[in-house]
Amino acid sequence: MKFFDQVGKMALGTRVRFLGEKIGQDAAEIYRSYGNDLHPKWFPVFYVLSQNDEDTVTSIAEHIGHSHASVSKIIGEMEKAGLVTEKTDAKDRRRTKVALSKKGRMISQRIEEQYQDVGAAIEEISSQASHNLWAAIEEWEYLLGQKSLRDRVLEKKKLRDSQDVKIVPYQPKYKQTFYKLNEEWISTYFKMEKPDRDALENPKSYILDKGGYIFVAILNKEPVGVCALIMRDDLGCYELAKMAVSPKAQGKNIGYLLGRAVIEKAVSLKADRVFLESNTILKPAIRLYEKLGFKKVVGPPTPYERCNIQMELKL
Repeated sequence: MKFFDQVGKMALGTRVRFLGEKIGQDAAEIYRSYGNDLHPKWFPVFYVLSQNDEDTVTSIAEHIGHSHASVSKIIGEMEKAGLVTEKTDAKDRRRTKVALSKKGRMISQRIEEQYQDVGAAIEEISSQASHNLWAAIEEWEYLLGQKSLRDRVLEKKKLRDSQDVKIVPYQPKYKQTFYKLNEEWISTYFKMEKPDRDALENPKSYILDKGGYIFVAILNKEPVGVCALIMRDDLGCYELAKMAVSPKAQGKNIGYLLGRAVIEKAVSLKADRVFLESNTILKPAIRLYEKLGFKKVVGPPTPYERCNIQMELKL
């Protein structure tokens, strides 16, 4: 079809739906041709019930991978068509058992020939095709189960957006940005503490002059993120700290880019590990640190009230 040639992979969902609708229309005609009063969407439920004397909605839903509500709706439609019956479980009156009716059992007996013919027809198509559609579907289902298409697309978006971000060394002109961005996120979730004010109000004396570094993320010529690498003489390592990204620049991979810049600097300084402190209510931050390779550790006493997790990255 010319449309799909023009649009390409952007129309994957539409193309799969068109193919599904075509197969669904043929399936409905096939059921009618064999005199089997079934709707194609009922088939998974019908098949499970044809293999069991009776079953529960919950069990059927788990078996075919549908929601409880979806299976309940299908059973309601099948009951109206006279294909199933429902009854209260004698052992547990809170549960309802579903079974094929006499009409449903009759269809299950004569549908075997339809199964055979459909299977043979699909095998014929498979033998004529260059690619194994069934195997491809299984592979796609597995891969999308590992990571959804939505998550994959958003990852590509972050990667594209991050190409416009530059990570630069701290300059005095970024002092207000360093303070403001950190104050903004800290005040949103917690409260500013004395160690915060000391470092944020005096980054030169508390961080830079003690062998530390500060990095700034620039997007469209505007500073939108900051992160510090602080020398911790008491621990014999460096600390990743004071990472903050402007809310208007969220979702552009800036936290990751800042984290990588800090880690690369630590490597260049021949550090053997990088330490950090955080709080578990900051779930996106914890996921970011884990993505960067940090692992939970039990560290020294912390000067921050808000800290309830310490992490470390061995270099």
